[in-house]
Amino acid sequence: MNINQLNYFISVAESRSFSMAAEKHYINQAAVTQQIKALEDALGCQLVNRKTRPVSLTQAGEVLLIEARALLERLQTAVDRTREASTGIVGNLHIGYLRGYERSSLSDYLRAYHQKYPNVMVSCYRNSTDRLEAGLIGGKYDMIITWDSTNLYKNEEIASFELEKARLVCALYSRHPLARGSSVDRISLKGERLLYLSPSETKGTIGDGFYMDLYRKSGYVPNIIFHSSDAESILMMVAAEEGISILPDYMTSKLDNAEGIVFIPMNGCDEYEKISVLWKKESNNAALIQMIKELHNKASV
Repeated sequence: MNINQLNYFISVAESRSFSMAAEKHYINQAAVTQQIKALEDALGCQLVNRKTRPVSLTQAGEVLLIEARALLERLQTAVDRTREASTGIVGNLHIGYLRGYERSSLSDYLRAYHQKYPNVMVSCYRNSTDRLEAGLIGGKYDMIITWDSTNLYKNEEIASFELEKARLVCALYSRHPLARGSSVDRISLKGERLLYLSPSETKGTIGDGFYMDLYRKSGYVPNIIFHSSDAESILMMVAAEEGISILPDYMTSKLDNAEGIVFIPMNGCDEYEKISVLWKKESNNAALIQMIKELHNKASV
């Protein structure tokens, strides 16, 4: 039994014709008939019922069809992985990502990468921006996906690009007067008890400065009663009607347990969160280099 025989058998089974199978493989019908007969002799049983029109499979043939398809698929996978290994796309990749970004399209990106490069082990780590920064500099992570990091954007050893701009939404408890609207202007939040989500466990980051400027442009200083990088805690407090918050939409679009909370889009061209990919320029990790290319292509779409 060989691979050609299995391919010819599958073609006969699918077309229910020796002649059509022969045309598909650019050989004469007699050669296909001979190879199927040799396969039957090797297995010691009849696979194709030649008396029916069109031809049909015997019970043994039906079993072999399932197994042959699976066998050839596994063989092709082995060939693909061997070729990938020969190109150097093999190894380990450690990715750190911002808390809450697990609800984004990140898993879709990683799944597509894994299917294309199955010999790369991708390990993921969820953290705050300041810890992601330390992990990248310290070598714990090959790459990070983060909101902002004051030091890294100024570090000449670090490369980066913008992966996406995530739109912002206002998280309101359902009894709030603004919860019935289709959008929310930042100026309408003046005087509200604000539960402030920051990407960092420390204050004063680039992101914090960007959003404070938005409040100043709206003509007021926000009434921040709580400051945290933990979105889950903030949402719990919103549900308890202790205040409201502004969050990126990737944190809220897949929530199925936000009872008592309404998410209303923020109105304004600056109401977004910039998500960036950062890595060390000096890295020669082939798996990382390919991941950067894949993500950059997606960001360009």
